[in-house]
Amino acid sequence: MKRVCVLTGGSSGIGKATANLLAQNGFTVYELSRSGADTGEIRHVTADVTQPEQVKAAITAIFEQEGQIDLLVNNAGFGISGAVEFTDPKEAFDQLNVNFFGALNCIQAVLPHMRAQKSGHIVNISSVAAPIAIPFQAFYSATKSATNSLTLALRNEVKPFGVKACAILPGDVKTGFTAARRKSCAGAEVYGAAIDRAVAVMEHDEQNGMPPELVARAVLRAANAKKPKAFATVGFQYQVFVLLSKLLPASLTNALVGMIYK
Repeated sequence: MKRVCVLTGGSSGIGKATANLLAQNGFTVYELSRSGADTGEIRHVTADVTQPEQVKAAITAIFEQEGQIDLLVNNAGFGISGAVEFTDPKEAFDQLNVNFFGALNCIQAVLPHMRAQKSGHIVNISSVAAPIAIPFQAFYSATKSATNSLTLALRNEVKPFGVKACAILPGDVKTGFTAARRKSCAGAEVYGAAIDRAVAVMEHDEQNGMPPELVARAVLRAANAKKPKAFATVGFQYQVFVLLSKLLPASLTNALVGMIYK
């Protein structure tokens, strides 16, 4: 019997690669986003992840159709860049609303069904930018740090019900995420060219990053694992970076990151 997956943000990039790989490996995949259409074996359901009632209605409809939901992949997200001092609070809120609260809305909608069936996997797409905060991308890093904390707490809470939770931490990935980033140069008269230089380093690394299919494989491994690791970092060099961030004093790690994006 096919397992049923609900995946958010599956129209491009990591989400699209993951949806396709899961479908190729025996999953019935439902993709949730604000607009789209069925593509191949991927079934589209219209829902804005920032709207709890829309998410709940979509999850309920999928469960009524399939009788089970075995996997939730929280992938929907976007990035903003700019100085903390000059970031519009609304922009910061929008970032948190999609990347963090969007995932929370999906988790809260799917958990009653997973608890009832005493099984299920919840996979959150986080980032290496969570343990390694990036200058002039503070709010993106903050959303992913929050996602990591949520994952750890959730992991213990749902364990008695047979539900598993984990997070995937990709490094730089070559997708349309770069072009979609909302960039602000506000405060350039104060911070000089530092904002542009930091963003240029980010964009260069992303456009020379790993293909999204590598992240998709990590999601598939987590979905198939009986005991998935709490955090799975994708890419050897990023595994080294994350390990060093744990071993070195935070001030030293942060200083090194500052030098990279200087």
